[in-house]
Amino acid sequence: MSVQACIFDWAGTTVDFGCFAPIYAFKNAFMQFGIEPTVDEIRQPMGMLKLDHIKSIFAMDRINQLWEEKYKKAPTESDIDHIYVAFEEKLMADLDQYAKPIENVVTIIEQLRKMKILIGSTTGYTNKMMEVVIDTAEKLGYHPDYVSTPDIAGFGRPRPEMIYDNMKYFNLEKRENIVKIGDTISDIKEGYNAGVWSVGVVKGSSILGLSEQEYKEPLARNLVDEVKRQYLEAGADFVIDQIDNLPGLIDQINIFLGLGDKPNGYQL
Repeated sequence: MSVQACIFDWAGTTVDFGCFAPIYAFKNAFMQFGIEPTVDEIRQPMGMLKLDHIKSIFAMDRINQLWEEKYKKAPTESDIDHIYVAFEEKLMADLDQYAKPIENVVTIIEQLRKMKILIGSTTGYTNKMMEVVIDTAEKLGYHPDYVSTPDIAGFGRPRPEMIYDNMKYFNLEKRENIVKIGDTISDIKEGYNAGVWSVGVVKGSSILGLSEQEYKEPLARNLVDEVKRQYLEAGADFVIDQIDNLPGLIDQINIFLGLGDKPNGYQL
């Protein structure tokens, strides 16, 4: 009884410190139609399939009201599609600039592989978007054994299908032998809903929302406890300050497995 696979999110977890690529694209896409969401509003649904993310922003009372005031009608599916097209265009224009692995990710992945752990991944990006991210990240040293997307699995987060797709690829059956690592509430719920160990990482995360420079400032420490609280409230089994802490956590989980413990969402 030991951990056999770690399934990572991408932006904000393994690449793109702070998960900024989609922030700029969402903001600019809505502004193209005269609506300006705040960064906090954009970050709330982060981790979801991007089309679902846009729907979630439109479902916010303030955004919905701004749209109705400007266009004298409620947003339609066609409006959502138009925003999505603008979002995708803006994201793809510079996505390769936001695929740099977060500090120590490459080293930690190598360490996990020496522990005979398989490296999987899930994402809120589409196949088309991931082609850019995978290519750039691989050139910089990061490449998981498998990448599942909502296109492949059929559903995005917080549903668990992308984790199940990883399990199928790796031929793994026992959920308690799998750890999901992510940086958003959607990530945590994805892991919980799949019944695997769900782990939130603070450094570089979307939920923290800081750049690398901002993270180094003393004020950042005041935000960490709130981030941890949100992860745990969403169902996280564990929270780690940074990806460097993961191998040690794996050792702890292996001890828990030996004692017969199961993830929080295992009963689902």
